[in-house]
Amino acid sequence: MGKSRLFLLFAALQVCDLLTTLLFLRHGVAEANPLMRAAIAIAHRPLIALALPKLAALSLALYAVRSGRTRLLSRINLLFTCCVAWNLVALAGV
Repeated sequence: MGKSRLFLLFAALQVCDLLTTLLFLRHGVAEANPLMRAAIAIAHRPLIALALPKLAALSLALYAVRSGRTRLLSRINLLFTCCVAWNLVALAGV
């Protein structure tokens, strides 16, 4: 897979993770990640608390692509694919 496609896939997975997390919160399910749960409590606005780390992650992914660390990004994409799939399965049961 080309570098730009890896980055676009990563970005799409980040958006999907963000949206599924917002759906969880809307249905009263608490954020599982304790750091993000604390950030949401402090920010009082889940979208901002979730979006800032996603922007940082996109910056790191862009750095990975530009520095030729495509294998690392491929593995992270696999991880986030599993996370998003898990979120979708869990949402189907909510």
